[in-house]
Amino acid sequence: MEEAEITRDDDSRHAEKMAKKKAAREKIMATKTDEKGLIVVHTGKGKGKSSAAFGMIFRHIAHGKPCAVVQFIKGAMSTGERDLIVKHFADLCEFHTMGEGFTWETQDRARDVATAHAAWEKAKELIRDERNSMVLLDEINIALRYDYLDVNEVIAFLKDEKPYMTHVVLTGRNAKEELIEIADLATEMELLKHPFRSGIKAQAGVEY
Repeated sequence: MEEAEITRDDDSRHAEKMAKKKAAREKIMATKTDEKGLIVVHTGKGKGKSSAAFGMIFRHIAHGKPCAVVQFIKGAMSTGERDLIVKHFADLCEFHTMGEGFTWETQDRARDVATAHAAWEKAKELIRDERNSMVLLDEINIALRYDYLDVNEVIAFLKDEKPYMTHVVLTGRNAKEELIEIADLATEMELLKHPFRSGIKAQAGVEY
């Protein structure tokens, strides 16, 4: 058989296979008609949890949908996401940096607890405001991990008071199992390699 004929046969089989996949996919998609505000959890030891969440915030901004961010841990350090949003998109996205840095920086549990509770109060206010289509609770999982906040209180609020069409995104390592249980979408970022292990520090435009 000529090489050209073999290629045509391969192309034909591939086209037939893809057509069947397309038909099956369209049949599945036709059944997905509901819409609701999602509870989204990004956790795991790998990088990209906050980055993925901010990608969703920027999608909201691009669609002209009001949204908000509450940062539970990050403190005064400038980040690209915050600078861009505050400078150019403050009319669409409220940005509240409530943290004072990582827990080992303050070395004051009472202060960390008070800061986390203040951030949670602001978060509840923003989630209750139905004008916000999405609210990102950046690194709230860290506050929950150290029991600065009661996970049962957070879960009860999300189940009972979150407006039906409001999306809430919660990021940070070591998400509580109870939180993952109620999530509509939960993703664990797996660490395979990290430049920090090779002596490379956090760099602007990559980590912040």
